Amino acid sequence: MKAVVQRVSRAEVRSQGRLAGRIGPGAVVLLGVAREDGEAEAVQLADKTAQLRIFDDDAGRMNRSMAEVPGARFLVVSQFTLLGDAQKGNRPSYIRAAPPERAEALYGRFVARLRERGFGVETGVFRTMMEVELVNDGPVTLILDTGT
Repeated sequence: MKAVVQRVSRAEVRSQGRLAGRIGPGAVVLLGVAREDGEAEAVQLADKTAQLRIFDDDAGRMNRSMAEVPGARFLVVSQFTLLGDAQKGNRPSYIRAAPPERAEALYGRFVARLRERGFGVETGVFRTMMEVELVNDGPVTLILDTGT
């Protein structure tokens, strides 16, 4: 499972021209599910994402997690293209990506785990073309990978 996490001052996602999710301060998570991933990876990655210290403390150092930022929320968007492999040729192969039904279930588990931890979470619409608009704060962008 792979995630691109971006600290944002605001973000929104639209699907088929309609607003699907919007947040103020928080983090956008672009989430890709690999063929080998299971529930353990979804929970592990959600926990890691929730605990990331990517917000500034009073001294201006990135020492605070989402739980320490009042009103901070997640916007989680499915992104199978994170599993694309372009090492050979110019057209990425998506053979590592999980089949849509499995990916959707694990994407749902990731979102559910963040909510279980008490976070507000907005989402995109799985398996649709989406437009994500965000203001990256910092900019701060991290790539997390469960290694499966």
